[in-house]
Amino acid sequence: MYAVVSTGGKQHRVTQGEVLRVEKLDAEEGASVELDKVLMIADGDKVNIGTPLVKGGKVTAVVKAHGRAKKVEIMKFRRRKHHQKRTGHRQYYTEIEVTGISG
Repeated sequence: MYAVVSTGGKQHRVTQGEVLRVEKLDAEEGASVELDKVLMIADGDKVNIGTPLVKGGKVTAVVKAHGRAKKVEIMKFRRRKHHQKRTGHRQYYTEIEVTGISG
C-alpha cells in the first residue's frame, strides 16, 4: 500500500515505515503529524485517485529530526565586467517516518 501526498509544494510517494525528508514542518521531534493533502492511495489493484484530493485520505507520521540540507552554491558572473558574486543557501528540512495510511 502506498500514497501520494503533497507537502511543502512537492509531491511524495510514501509507504508505511518509510523515512523521508520534507520541507520544514512546525512540529517538535517525536510529535505526530497528519498529512491530509492526499492525491492518490493505491492498495494492490485498488487505486483511489482524488479530484484533486482523496476524501477522507490521511497519512500519519512521526517527526524524527529537524536539520539543514547541504549548501547550494550560487555564483553570478559577468564576463569582462569585473563582477563576480558568490552566495550560498541551506534549506531547512524535517525528517518524518510514515506510520499509517488511511482513506
